[in-house]
Amino acid sequence: SKTLKDAINEAMRDWVTNVSDTHYLVGSAIGPHPFPTLVREFQSVIGKEARKQMLQKAGKLPDVVIACVGGGSNAIGTFYPFINDQNVKFIGVEAGGDGIDTEFHSATLSAGTPGVLHGTRTYLLQDDKGQIKSTHSISAGLDYPGVGPEHAWLKNIGRAEYSAVTDKEALIGFRKLSELEGIIPALETSHAIYQALIVAPKMRKDQDILICLSGRGDKDVQTVAEFLPKYGPSIGWDLRF
Repeated sequence: SKTLKDAINEAMRDWVTNVSDTHYLVGSAIGPHPFPTLVREFQSVIGKEARKQMLQKAGKLPDVVIACVGGGSNAIGTFYPFINDQNVKFIGVEAGGDGIDTEFHSATLSAGTPGVLHGTRTYLLQDDKGQIKSTHSISAGLDYPGVGPEHAWLKNIGRAEYSAVTDKEALIGFRKLSELEGIIPALETSHAIYQALIVAPKMRKDQDILICLSGRGDKDVQTVAEFLPKYGPSIGWDLRF
């Protein structure tokens, strides 16, 4: 299925079956304690370096920090070193798929409800019986029906806000960074880039946005090619001849 949920399912099954000679390692901030905390601590090198570099290059902290959120590891790693800087706004960007008013998205914090998955109580995409719904995203890395518990906490206390960007909008972000900077972003990252394009015009010239570029898009070129016939004509990226 190429989804994070099924990868976690299989890893946990193998772990508990062969616990005497198997260790469980997860790269996202999900699952039972202490795994979300461990991943956050390791990933926070992103935010620590970014915080230091912002002070060196800009002489101040960013006004807004934006990162994509699936399980939420790159986002929590970016956010955490700024957690006590109350003037720094956090925006997590989820996979809106075909739109959160449809069944084809992975926007857990935008459209989910509290529940338990993989040993964690957090926000989930589930039906009224607690069964996990199918999810969709152009990006496999954001295609997860839950989210790290620390993001659920940040949402509940109002420290971070979470939005959803559709597949089509992510392609706009993908193209924009590729054209302007020569950097091909991962489709996960492209969601955050598009959100920054929405936020930036509302900010002053002396304000700064920090975007976490969570991955490179070499791996996604084929996926982009597959989705362009569907979305390209409506976003001015029509490669049909």
